[in-house]
Amino acid sequence: MAIEVRHLSFRYGPRQALNDVSFSLREGQLNALLGPNGAGKSTLYALLTQLYNVQQGEILLHGQQLGRQSRLLKQQLGVVFQQSTLDPDLSVLQNLEYHGALHGLSARQVRQQADELLTGMGLANRLKDSIRSLNGGHRRRVEIARALLHTPSILLLDEATVGLDTAARQAINRHVRQLCRDRNLTVLWATHLIEEIDPDDPVLVLHQGRLLADDTAAAICRQQDARGLADAFEQLTGLKDSPACI
Repeated sequence: MAIEVRHLSFRYGPRQALNDVSFSLREGQLNALLGPNGAGKSTLYALLTQLYNVQQGEILLHGQQLGRQSRLLKQQLGVVFQQSTLDPDLSVLQNLEYHGALHGLSARQVRQQADELLTGMGLANRLKDSIRSLNGGHRRRVEIARALLHTPSILLLDEATVGLDTAARQAINRHVRQLCRDRNLTVLWATHLIEEIDPDDPVLVLHQGRLLADDTAAAICRQQDARGLADAFEQLTGLKDSPACI
């Protein structure tokens, strides 16, 4: 298993953010993590990336417990957070070089990887441009390229398309799916948008810190006798007019 989570619970003081969450990601696929704001998605990502220490339960990365040999294990992770962490005053290449240096990559290795990744994203001619000059969709593509510089086997995307227009969201979604096919990349894609999920995608439905469903989107719809994933989500969570139903 790429990532396996076992009985994971987490509290912020008296507030329970995650409650006995268990799941495994399907390798080489886009695994969707669906939930409204406040469901616990960002807390889960903070635990997966070791920004927070596990309070209860365990996380296994390729069969090894996260926290042991953490530096080696974290080399297998690429991460794109909801809030951009690019330096807007540096060029695309400078942002990539800084990240590459943190992972022990030489300038030559960074340039080689950057050329390949950005060509696939249609940004090969923007290496010297400042981040500030790019639109939101292009910045997200640069962040994805940066997360893949060190060739991780797992990519974590936390609401990576928030604030983007429909065309940009769809382009990034298609590109990430292509990466899964071309690189056998395992992706955990956190979202609150039903439209970003295909019927065959493995889906985790998280609400109020509890995992309510873990199956393909089509299977969840059948289990709930629902016309579509939006209806299934409403039945599982009791939420109406949720952003997840857009």
